[in-house]
Amino acid sequence: MAFFKNTNITFDTKNSDTIIGHEAYFQGTITAKGSLRVDGRVDGSIVDAKMVTIGKTGKIKGDISCETCSVSGDVKGNVSALERIELLPGSKVDGDLRAPSVLVEEGAVFNGNCSMTSLKAFKNENLEKAVRQ
Repeated sequence: MAFFKNTNITFDTKNSDTIIGHEAYFQGTITAKGSLRVDGRVDGSIVDAKMVTIGKTGKIKGDISCETCSVSGDVKGNVSALERIELLPGSKVDGDLRAPSVLVEEGAVFNGNCSMTSLKAFKNENLEKAVRQ
């Protein structure tokens, strides 16, 4: 007797080290050193991730800090990326975006401010603030 009758099941792990499924709910801060895909709901922040992908059913209520971010679902919070942020058709972001490269495709909804600064400029800005204090 086989436990897994369907041997055609595949799992794409190329871009997702951690997955929050469409029926999952998470509350708190997620620290993901690799990639993270959210198809469920997260009430809290996502920090230190390499790549964050918010699927069409994904809903985030909190800030996101990562290297790259691709949004197809809903985000209520600020998104900061070291490299790139993509807002794909059907996505909705209520919050500020900060990344050197920002793509907002037709059909995406974005309400907030956008700052396109490089990592070097961001580090220099924070260094200047620290020196002034």
